[in-house]
Amino acid sequence: MYRLVDEHRGVHGVEPICEVLQIAPSAYRRHAARSRDPALRSARAQRDARLMPAIKRVWDDNLQVYGADKVWRQMNREGVTVARCTVERLMRGLGLRGVRRGKGMRTTVADPKAPCPLDKVNRQFHAERPNQLWVSDFTYVST
Repeated sequence: MYRLVDEHRGVHGVEPICEVLQIAPSAYRRHAARSRDPALRSARAQRDARLMPAIKRVWDDNLQVYGADKVWRQMNREGVTVARCTVERLMRGLGLRGVRRGKGMRTTVADPKAPCPLDKVNRQFHAERPNQLWVSDFTYVST
């Protein structure tokens, strides 16, 4: 919403746009001041800004395969004290993900030539009495 105010404030002014968007003009002005001067941001936002390049560097140095746990351990080995949940949050924000091991699960292999089973209930799933109509679907059964 603040970007919308930024784009149109020269034409309409800040207060009318904020009134339509139902945000306080002071909130917009606080946001604009923090955008101009990063020193006005919260301590968490300032620390996040310092940590993001370090997290990206560790992730890149390790062939972009490390997940949050390994990035967190590597940063602690390098002397950067940071919580694991912080690394997770910042990696999510940066769009960084570790490589997942294992094989993807493939549940079915479609055969277009196989005949489809008959629809014995004619799409009428309403039963007049108990045990009159039973419908099931076995798509995947682990063995």
